[in-house]
Amino acid sequence: MKSLIHIVSCMTLSLLCCNCSSEPDFTLKEGDLLFQDVDCGPFCNAIEAVTQGFDDYNFSHVGLVMKDAQGHLKVMEAVSAGVVLTPIDTFLSRSSDVHNAPKVLVGRVKPDFKDLIPGAIDFIQSKMTAAYDPYFDINNNQYYCSELIHLAFKHANGDMPIFKEYPMTFIAPDTQQTFAIWETYFNDLNYSIPEGQPGLNPGGMSRSPFIDMVYKYGEPTRSTP
Repeated sequence: MKSLIHIVSCMTLSLLCCNCSSEPDFTLKEGDLLFQDVDCGPFCNAIEAVTQGFDDYNFSHVGLVMKDAQGHLKVMEAVSAGVVLTPIDTFLSRSSDVHNAPKVLVGRVKPDFKDLIPGAIDFIQSKMTAAYDPYFDINNNQYYCSELIHLAFKHANGDMPIFKEYPMTFIAPDTQQTFAIWETYFNDLNYSIPEGQPGLNPGGMSRSPFIDMVYKYGEPTRSTP
């Protein structure tokens, strides 16, 4: 069971054109969002099958760049250990494309909304001891990756969201049956599958009109029709 929780915690459960750069002199800024295509097998496959990311890219995890107590940039992410700060190199090395480049795109809050970043980070700082949310319940004071970032910016924006919640689905679009991996996962938790409950995923967040995609480390996989 722990292995299932660990794997699924590394992922979760619009712009018309990309201004992404791949220039080597790109510098991350505090508040940047790192959208990641994680290679985690059936869990990630199930997520990517029912979500649409920016430019049809597959994203199964997202983290936020922020400073640690020493002022060094790290990646905040909600994983099985809870809300943690991960070294940027460690985050980027999780999955690579055919050229051995990280399958990560960088989203940046548009200039008109950059003033929300300090408040969002303050909110996250107050949640650094919070537990991971294996149930994908947006109201239980536990957090999965996209949930925490969504709630942080919502808090900073006077309770107005910049990322949209959608009804979650765990059903395969080709068979109209619940993915077997999710049945096993929620059975092990002794918890009902939260089909149709509000939630977020990295793919949906990557399509928010409040962010620009500004950099591409490598080439994530793309959804196919």
